[in-house]
Amino acid sequence: MPGTMTETLASTHESHPTAELEDLTEAEGKELKSELTKLDGKIVTLRCALAAKKRHCMELKRKLGLITLVGLRQNLSKSWHDVQVSNVDMKQKMSAALSTMGSAICRKLGDMKKSATSRSFEGLMGTIKSRVAGGRQNFESSTGPTIFILKR
Repeated sequence: MPGTMTETLASTHESHPTAELEDLTEAEGKELKSELTKLDGKIVTLRCALAAKKRHCMELKRKLGLITLVGLRQNLSKSWHDVQVSNVDMKQKMSAALSTMGSAICRKLGDMKKSATSRSFEGLMGTIKSRVAGGRQNFESSTGPTIFILKR
């Protein structure tokens, strides 16, 4: 792994030659490349040392029980955030669905009101109403209610 990082860093610098590289003597170029290789090595060493220190830090936190609490707190925090986001999404979806459904119902009722069946039903209801109202006037002395049976 350390050799890979060194090669990557060195090749990155070599892949972008500048005009200054042409002005350097061969000895100066070798010296700069040597210095670059040393710096890349130090960077890799520092990264490895940092990774080892991070592992040691995590081990100490685990032994102290801090990782469990931090992990639990992060999980709860993330879950709460997800619930809040999903509630907002759910409210928006529900609102859109109800609006769409309300529009569809209004449109269907409007279509039904314009249909011939609805007009004939309204006419039939008007006829029944006038008969019932007229029947009450004519049969006020009647003791029982008048029952109408509708047949298709």
